[in-house]
Amino acid sequence: MQTLPRTFMRCRAPLQRFLSTTQQVVHSDVQNLCRKFTDSEIVPLAASLDRNGKYPEKTIKKLGEMGLMGMTVSKNFNGSELDYTSVSIAVEEISRGCASTGAIVSIHNILYADLLNTHGTDRQKNTFLKPYTLGRPGAFALSESDAGSDVANIQTVAQDHGSHFILNGTKSWVTSGIEADVGVIFATIDKERKHKGITAFIVPLNSHGVSKGKPEDKMGIRASSTCQITLKDVKVPAENILGEVGQGFKIAMQQLNKARLGIASQALGIAQASLEQAVLYSIERKQFGKTLSDLQAVKIRIAQVAAKVEASRLLVRKATALADKGEPFIKNAAMAKLVASETANFAAHQCVQVMGGMGFIKGMPAERFYRDARITEIYGGVTDVQMMIIAEQVLKEFA
Repeated sequence: MQTLPRTFMRCRAPLQRFLSTTQQVVHSDVQNLCRKFTDSEIVPLAASLDRNGKYPEKTIKKLGEMGLMGMTVSKNFNGSELDYTSVSIAVEEISRGCASTGAIVSIHNILYADLLNTHGTDRQKNTFLKPYTLGRPGAFALSESDAGSDVANIQTVAQDHGSHFILNGTKSWVTSGIEADVGVIFATIDKERKHKGITAFIVPLNSHGVSKGKPEDKMGIRASSTCQITLKDVKVPAENILGEVGQGFKIAMQQLNKARLGIASQALGIAQASLEQAVLYSIERKQFGKTLSDLQAVKIRIAQVAAKVEASRLLVRKATALADKGEPFIKNAAMAKLVASETANFAAHQCVQVMGGMGFIKGMPAERFYRDARITEIYGGVTDVQMMIIAEQVLKEFA
């Protein structure tokens, strides 16, 4: 099995500088490692995983063993202690082969492992983080049927009983919810307090009163499970509160800003794969006595996709660079997510157009790219939310 190069394993990503000579080597190592692994072990399985909606358990375990399921986590807790640019590069390369696997890696790294690494106590990290850097996914349960973009409207309630809390409610759209055996559950201690009452709890998902719904039958990223999690009188020790009571909304928003870096990277991987597929097909396919790549109309499509992919990548890299330096990156993360997700959908569409009927057949990569791309404009905040975030940030800068 491939393992991380020594420079990768020993380097601690500096938060106050970006792309020093050492860090350039690390980013190159991450990209090369993930590209080789994706081409050899992910691409051959992607179509089958998608068709059967099968979670890539063996692949995720291997990625954990390679150090890619706890990338920003401290080495004290089995992490690789790398930066967000490294996570972005890994997610892009993996998503180029399988967007479902990319989603699992992205969401686990940022919305579970990084969350606990940032806000957890040492006890919480030893119990709920350290074992989950080796290929066991954790879950992030924030959304509800009536609280998607409107997070402050959470209805899941946590009743304070001193040494413990009792949780009741239903969480929706939980990624890896079927496979995860622990999750960060967001609940309110007082609905009247709106966002100020929201609190984050670490909940073992085998706890009495926790039940999981059936996997959602999704249009895309079908190998990544998504389900509802219902909590009925679930007892959670007070020591399992992540952060402090009432800090849940702030914690969730901070982490979602980081999650947009991962989603943008996933979208970028889908867009890159679409570009590569369109180019390769255009070179091989002949029409009117010429290859498609000789036709001006096809060249225009390829040029448009290539330019948008490159522009998206620059936006993503700038956003992760700011995050790594500890500088404000909310606007840039939203811009990266907005543009990269639109690029993924545009690139997948153009790939199908170049391939014609072959792009419309199930089992062909283009058709899968087309379906997988769609979710990138939805989760982590729909396109409309990203535009609202960007506008608010720009207006603040001019105020």
